[in-house]
Amino acid sequence: MVATIIFYALAVLTVGSSCMVAFSRNIVYSTFALLGAFMGVVGVYILLAADFVAMVQLLVYVGGILVLTIFAVMLTQGIADVTVSNRTVGLVPALAIITIAGAVMAYAIERTHWHLVPARTPAPTTYGIGNAFLGDYVLPFEIASLVLLAALIGAIVISRHEARE
Repeated sequence: MVATIIFYALAVLTVGSSCMVAFSRNIVYSTFALLGAFMGVVGVYILLAADFVAMVQLLVYVGGILVLTIFAVMLTQGIADVTVSNRTVGLVPALAIITIAGAVMAYAIERTHWHLVPARTPAPTTYGIGNAFLGDYVLPFEIASLVLLAALIGAIVISRHEARE
């Protein structure tokens, strides 16, 4: 019962924040509303007992991408004064598409025969993922780290070359 209430609260937070991101006329407000959407998704992952995915979402999206976006918006001068023109041009087609997509989803939800399984106790997943990275998948993990290192070195070389010109 409590988990259901928490789920619906997180769903309202996620969908409400996402709507604020999409419909806000101010980019600063949209960026801060994105924080609520990301945190709602983290909460849903925690409810699903996907602790590793929740922490990756928190570190990568909230800790990296969102902070970078906030800094980019805050450091751009006059970005809060920008007015978006032609906001109502696509309103009717967007509402038609939303209505059709919502009707299709409602039809699918009503017609699907849902198979319920008995609830299991959640177990942490980080231990198994860590053992897999250091066991069977150590070679692909190290190759991925070398590819990322090569991309980082390439980005540094390109940026230094453009700075010299």
